[in-house]
Amino acid sequence: MPMDVLILTAGIFVAGASIVQIASILTVIRRLGARAEPVVDMPAVSILRPVCGMENFVEQTLLSAFHLDYPRYEIIFCVEDGNDPVIPVVEMLIAAHPEIEARLLVGRAMAGGNPKLNNLVKGWHAARYDWVLMADSNVLMPADQLQRMLSAWRSDTGLVCSPPIGGAPGNLWAELECAFLNTYQARWQCFADSIGMGFAQGKSMLWRRELLDRAGGIETLGREVAEDAAATKIVRAAGLRVRLVSEPFVQPLGYRRATEVWRRQVRWARLRRRTFKWFFAPEILVGGVPPLAAAAVVAAAMGWPVVATVAPLAVAWYSAEVLLASAAGWPMSLRSIAMCVLRDALLPVLWVAAWLGDEFEWRGNAMTVAEATRSP
Repeated sequence: MPMDVLILTAGIFVAGASIVQIASILTVIRRLGARAEPVVDMPAVSILRPVCGMENFVEQTLLSAFHLDYPRYEIIFCVEDGNDPVIPVVEMLIAAHPEIEARLLVGRAMAGGNPKLNNLVKGWHAARYDWVLMADSNVLMPADQLQRMLSAWRSDTGLVCSPPIGGAPGNLWAELECAFLNTYQARWQCFADSIGMGFAQGKSMLWRRELLDRAGGIETLGREVAEDAAATKIVRAAGLRVRLVSEPFVQPLGYRRATEVWRRQVRWARLRRRTFKWFFAPEILVGGVPPLAAAAVVAAAMGWPVVATVAPLAVAWYSAEVLLASAAGWPMSLRSIAMCVLRDALLPVLWVAAWLGDEFEWRGNAMTVAEATRSP
């Protein structure tokens, strides 16, 4: 490729990436400030909460389900192992709130290789109501969560979700996880929803039972590695849309180890590569490293001072993320900015790691993509 064409291509890429970066952030800021549609009809809702082990803040997150400002709902806690240490916590919360319909189901069904889905199957079949919310145990449920999710429902909606927002980081590596979850993953997912390309996130998923039952029931979600990928394909196949809440819900993190943050990101990357390969492939171009590197190439080729050219772009790039976090009320500090830079440096490594293997770890279980998609 001639040098002038290479320079022009690099320059176009820098400009395009910067425009998308700013546009996506401004779009998400705008939707954060949008007023939710009032919910006139408040149907009864069954809330399924899969639990497994003693996670950080588990009592606080499970307790939040008992304090919803909603007229009628039930909570079904699902646990696989009758000796799980979280069971006394669940039983204590149920006993302390007799005014709330709540119960604990123990046991496992096989809907595929997805442990969480296998844990949820019994809850789905036991649920009494036509609206069913699957809410992970490590996410806080605000008092108006059900209203906020129902307000996002439209006539063309098949599923309403919320990505997790990292909160209460307890150390440096938890802040790195916030950098992945908040101004990167949640931002892109909310932006995709804003342009009509919303996709599911398994942390909080609100279903109408009839839609999933028509598709074959909850067991159908076992056709894919992850239940949210299967949910996205089921909803789109029905000619409907996945929509997101305007303001996502918080997952308090606490203390994190570097290895667990990395393994979780590798798992998610390998699952994305497996389930939506053609959408995952361009991820190598996402993040600050590719445009900043391209800007350095252009500067060097044009004889401009590299640092003086790249530095203002880097400041603008990460200042936009600070603006988003500040507008949304998400954790952000000088250390957080450094973690955003580290996150972007890790993204190309993460992308390569996703292509180099199928192995991942899920709640301490060593698995492969092939095992996770195997039918029962």
